[in-house]
Amino acid sequence: MKMTAGGFSILRQKFGSLSQSQVNGINHIVTAIDQDKSISYPQAAYMLATTWHETNRTMQPVKEFGSDFYLRSKPYYPYIGYGYVQLTWEPNYRKVGQKLGLDLLNDPELALKPDVAVKIMIQGMKEGWFTGKKLSDYIYQSKKDYISARRIINGTDKALLIAGYADTFEKALRSW
Repeated sequence: MKMTAGGFSILRQKFGSLSQSQVNGINHIVTAIDQDKSISYPQAAYMLATTWHETNRTMQPVKEFGSDFYLRSKPYYPYIGYGYVQLTWEPNYRKVGQKLGLDLLNDPELALKPDVAVKIMIQGMKEGWFTGKKLSDYIYQSKKDYISARRIINGTDKALLIAGYADTFEKALRSW
């Protein structure tokens, strides 16, 4: 699996210009996804769409948006959203850290490292680490429910919007 020049052209037609940082992020994610041959094009597209949304289109691991005052007011502080999928809450940092063999509990900002963020996103979405729902619950063989797949990350918040992104990313991934 690879994002070709034709694929980037499709993304630019739909989303507008892409910065080099966005291109690098997309390539980093697609390269990591390609290492797992069990991931289908629709599943990869949904991962990219989720990242597009959760990172506010940067395609780089990000810290949850908000001032320091705002973030400190969160009940889950200091385990605020970091990474491609905005991992939050202490139990999630503990679980994910144990699964990856990383001390995310004492250093949640490790989730901002691209290589860590991509592992969290890929394995977490495949195995249902975030909500108990996993990619294969919604996207497998001939089934492709991009709208309900949002439950993997965050209920049905912005599900239709992200499903549209997934359609675009799937077309881009399949292009030459």
